[in-house]
Amino acid sequence: MRIGDLAAQAGVSVRSLRYYEEQGLLTSTRSTGGQRQYTDNEIARVRFLQRLYSAGLSSKTIAELLPCVDSPSAQNADDAWERLTDERDRITAHIEELTRARDALDQLIDINRQHRARLAAD
Repeated sequence: MRIGDLAAQAGVSVRSLRYYEEQGLLTSTRSTGGQRQYTDNEIARVRFLQRLYSAGLSSKTIAELLPCVDSPSAQNADDAWERLTDERDRITAHIEELTRARDALDQLIDINRQHRARLAAD
């Protein structure tokens, strides 16, 4: 199938598919006219890539996880598990950092509210 067909069936843009190829996450063959050709298997792969991106993973991290899919083994599964838990921990730390920033902003908003009330009372 051609790139436009894959994009339509997988629910992504053609640009996304080209990016996935540039990152080594997706492969195609070329027709004699130079057009990308994909198999039906790539539909599921692109959907899987989308799930990984939706989980906040970078293309580099996704590339590190793909051996678990492409060459299943206990070692690759263990490596993927470790990488996924590292990413979860990274995201959790970021959430905690954002929560602290939001709390600090809430304090500043409260200080501003009090200041505005004093100004209005004068």
